[in-house]
Amino acid sequence: MSHPVLNCAGQMLDLQKPKIMGILNTTPDSFSDGGNSYQRGNLDLDLALQRAKQMQKDGASIIDVGGESTRPGAAKVSAQEEMDRVVPVVERIAKELDIIISVDSSSPVLMKEAAAVGAGLINDVRALQREGAAEMAAELKLPVCLMHMQGQPDSMQDKPHYDNVLSEVKAFLSERIDACVAAGVDRAQIILDPGFGFGKTLEHNVQLLRQMSAFKAMGHPVLAGLSRKSMLQGLLGRPVDKRLAGSLGVAMLALQQGAAILRVHDVAPSRDILELYWQIDEGHR
Repeated sequence: MSHPVLNCAGQMLDLQKPKIMGILNTTPDSFSDGGNSYQRGNLDLDLALQRAKQMQKDGASIIDVGGESTRPGAAKVSAQEEMDRVVPVVERIAKELDIIISVDSSSPVLMKEAAAVGAGLINDVRALQREGAAEMAAELKLPVCLMHMQGQPDSMQDKPHYDNVLSEVKAFLSERIDACVAAGVDRAQIILDPGFGFGKTLEHNVQLLRQMSAFKAMGHPVLAGLSRKSMLQGLLGRPVDKRLAGSLGVAMLALQQGAAILRVHDVAPSRDILELYWQIDEGHR
């Protein structure tokens, strides 16, 4: 079998056909859906579960639960606060839905606690660079998504600079793959994310999207996180609540460049785009 099949804590993620990852933020301040799982200022587990159920119904294969806003300029949250947001939501979804749950975190402690209650995938914007993160991922034996980010969320968009954005992002991801494998992570369980919008100008993002197939050529599945990103404001002049058409357009471009996972806010229309791509293009090659 030539296509990747990832073992997500016993649930198999077959990436012969690309998959949809639905975004479920448990934060009050994420750039697009912050506060959507809150009622009267408090995280509402019933509301979070309802959103997860709808995403599954709409075609998501993975629910990505995050408790730290990583939008440009985002305030830092404590490890305990992030844990208090994420773990109960993961546990509730795992009890009631048969779906792969990804935990969007850089915290080794949270990775462990989330895995204990049902998480099957680690999605880390810091590419397991925090102390103990790579070792924890190896211990948990879960697939990991390694993302490139220049700088940190609070300052990453100040003045991002690259001499060659594609080669530098590839070099970083290659180094992180080697470091994670050295720590015990299974190479076959690694996903790559070029990190659109994370320490990159509009032109950097466009260059990476144009050449995204170069990441697939590294031998790992590629995740594309383009949904509602600010690059769409730069390209189309659209505010965050008017970026659906642009999100679908760049999703199709990402699929044509080899993306195996689309991380999205709008699951149902993204699933339609994926089906069109599969039936007209990739599925008939």
